[in-house]
Amino acid sequence: MIFEIIIWHDEKTNPDSVVIVTVKNIYSQSQTNNNKTMKTAKELLQTYHSNIQNPDAAASLFAADGAIELPYLASLGQSWRSEGPENIKNMITGILKMAPDFKFINIKYYIETPDQVFAEYEVDGLFNGKPYKQLYMGRLVAEKGKIKLLREAMNLYPLMKLGE
Repeated sequence: MIFEIIIWHDEKTNPDSVVIVTVKNIYSQSQTNNNKTMKTAKELLQTYHSNIQNPDAAASLFAADGAIELPYLASLGQSWRSEGPENIKNMITGILKMAPDFKFINIKYYIETPDQVFAEYEVDGLFNGKPYKQLYMGRLVAEKGKIKLLREAMNLYPLMKLGE
């Protein structure tokens, strides 16, 4: 949390006056910009996780140039970055074709600011009919109430086992 501290003390007029300190949280749960409430990074990640079964809804959370990155997939020769809502929607749709019950569970938030959040989350289900248990770590960067970047890391071993 970020706080604004205001100290009131009029030493010239009343040297014996009491110091008044006002503390207020300058970031509420959601930020406001031009009278429009914007989601914080944590709220965006929560909404993304809860909408992963709906590719249109999940992709709509991303900025026009927003992206999902899973850099370690490159070491397996797989595509590791999807940019723009349409490409992100297609990526999620592809995952759901292979893992229809794909969903995030056991979500733990470790670092949270209004425009960035870092969390760990798991998936435990079937992928192409095979057991798939995965721990993800993700950093989300929010900009103007949209997801600018979701960069995730994951254990590659469960993915390699799927190919056996």
